[in-house]
Formats: sequence, C-alpha cells, structure tokens
Amino acid sequence: MRPTVTPVSKSAAATVRLRKATLDDLDALLELEHQSFSGDRLSRRQLRYLISRARAVTLLVESGAGELLGYVLVLFSRASAHARVYSIAVAAGARGRGLGRKLLAAAEAESEKASCVSIRLEVRRDNDAAIALYEACGYRQFDRISDYYDDHEQALRFEKTLGQRLPLHLIKVPYYRQTLEFTCGPAALIMAMKALDPGLKVNRELEITLWRESTTVFMTSGIGGCTPFGLALAAVHRGFRASLHTSSGADFFQDSVRSPVKKEVIELVQKGFIRELKEHQAPISRKPVSLEMLRRRMTAGAIPIVLISSYRIYGDKAPHWVVVTGYDERFVRVHDPYVDTEAGETIVDSLNMPILHKEFSHMTRYGRAGLKAVLFIERKRKDTRANG
Repeated sequence: MRPTVTPVSKSAAATVRLRKATLDDLDALLELEHQSFSGDRLSRRQLRYLISRARAVTLLVESGAGELLGYVLVLFSRASAHARVYSIAVAAGARGRGLGRKLLAAAEAESEKASCVSIRLEVRRDNDAAIALYEACGYRQFDRISDYYDDHEQALRFEKTLGQRLPLHLIKVPYYRQTLEFTCGPAALIMAMKALDPGLKVNRELEITLWRESTTVFMTSGIGGCTPFGLALAAVHRGFRASLHTSSGADFFQDSVRSPVKKEVIELVQKGFIRELKEHQAPISRKPVSLEMLRRRMTAGAIPIVLISSYRIYGDKAPHWVVVTGYDERFVRVHDPYVDTEAGETIVDSLNMPILHKEFSHMTRYGRAGLKAVLFIERKRKDTRANG
C-alpha cells in the first residue's frame, strides 16, 4: 500500500459501503490518486481504460454521504488464474479504521468469482505498515524486485492462495526464459530435457542450436517456426525419447506465409523431419490428447510440451510453446518461457501458471485450421548419451 495524505473527517468514515467504480467516479479517483501518491500516478486515461475496457475491476469504499475513502484496483490475466492488486489507496483521514483490510477482502472475493487460484501484489520494502497489513491478511512474501519504484526502492512481492487447496501433482521442472521472441520452442524443450537430465549443460548457445535444428526456415516475417517434428527430432538427437500427437501432417505454419516458394520450403523441411523421426522409430499419432491422457503420461514420467495460441494470454496471434508442469482438479500448470515485462510481470509470473481446464483446452488450438500438437519428452535411452 502506498502512502496516502487525503484528509477525511472521522464522521465521514463512520459508515461505509463498497461498490464497483464507474466512469462517473473518474474525477474523484483522479483527485485521490494525486493526493495519495507523489509519483507513478495513474492518469485519467489509464483509469478510464481500467474501469471500462481492461480485464480489471476497481472497487471503491465510500462514506454514507458518498465521499470516496479508498479504492483497490485488481487486474486479471487473460488465461492464468492469478489476480494482481495493481493499486490500493486509503485516504489519510480514513486510515486506521480497517478500510484497507476491507478493500483487500473485496478484491479477494472478486478474484475468486473470476476463478483465480491466488492473488498477488507488490509493496515497497520500507512500507512497514502495509507489509504488516498484508501479512495479517494471510499474504506471504515470495519474491523481491530491485529498482522497482521511481526512487529505485525495492518491491517485495506477496501472494495469497484463494479458495480450497486441491491435491496437486507437480513435476519439478527447472525454468529457462527464452532470450529471443521466436525461441519459445527451444526454451520449452530445454526445460523438459533439463528436468529429465539434471546434468544437461544449459545456455543460450544450446537455445540457438535447438532453434536452428527445429526451425522450418520461413514463418510470419521470415523467422523460422519451430514445429513439433523439428523439436521432437532435436530431442531424439540428444538421446531422449520423444512421441508426438498432432492434428495434421506436414502443414504446420504454412498459413503464416503467402509465397508459394516459402510454402514449398516449409513442406520440404517438415517432410524431412517426419522421415527422420520414423527412421528413429519416434511415434507420431493423430489421436488428440485429452487431459486424462496428459495426466497418465505425466504420471508415467513424460513431460509434455504443448503448442498454444498466445492470443488468449497475450493478445498476439502467434504460435507459442509451453511446458506442462502439473495439474489438479481445476487447473493445468505450465512454465511459460516468455515473460511479459511490459505488463509488469517477472519470471515468477511465468512459473507453474495455473490455467483452468476449459481455458487450456481452448488455447491448445492454433491458427484457422485449429492445429494441435503435444510433444512428450521422456528419459534417455540407456544405450545413448547426450551430445548437447
């Protein structure tokens, strides 16, 4: 919670009510914003967007006379079941009356309605009063971010689990962040291979090498797309067992280019991948992967790498690879190699992301043809050694 300075009379704060903000509250919110924060303020345009269009909810606490005493702004991810307290403020004259606790409870209730599994927030390291409040409300620190605020102060990150805890099957998968916008596939493969072979040497050179081995040469603006066939073959070359479930043959990402020459190149590259996979006796199935099959294969030791459409998470119509790390009765957990820093996220936000079963089923379809692909990576064959 950032410091506030707005004076409010004790009588005005005696009786309060909670409600959702509307555009009619813009003037009052903007005034509270300017009176409460010396920097990093939300503008009128930002507040208007957050109230009217964003995946967010702004909750107000006001006096019986309609005087604004405080607010909390909660953001919801497009797909992940994490909510985030983006901003919270209580007018100075209304502090000490439990309004911050009331706003947090309301934010948590809205997050549970949105099927969120947890709620997160950031707070200045030197804001002892806010930290004490969060800890008293059941929040626990899980990370810190250096140079987060305008004055270069650290931010502490807190999280609270919402609702009933469910039995969770979670695989310990080391995290690797993609270093280029087009290397999500190699980064996902690195995570799976490292989980199965802790001695695997992981670095950016391996990431680029895997991309070079698995790319289709042409895709979208010319950067090669990593197909399931190429990624599977890269794993096989390093001694891992790989099996594929795809919805179609060798037409992955052909719709992303218009040139007949480029389409032909993509087709030839993928045919070569498939031919070599068959030579290595790596299974390729056209049978769709259900959540139950995903569970069974993971229980047996396989790590799934899944092709998704990033539109449902980032609003970007591009193919994207993630690693499935666990599941429970409501959620599939994934490591996402991409970190959306523009949205204020850190690596922690991409670890074991909880995605509702229904949402996961929707996002595991890419392009107009609804392409599906799941690559299962398993431990190395006993008669092979890694060369990566």
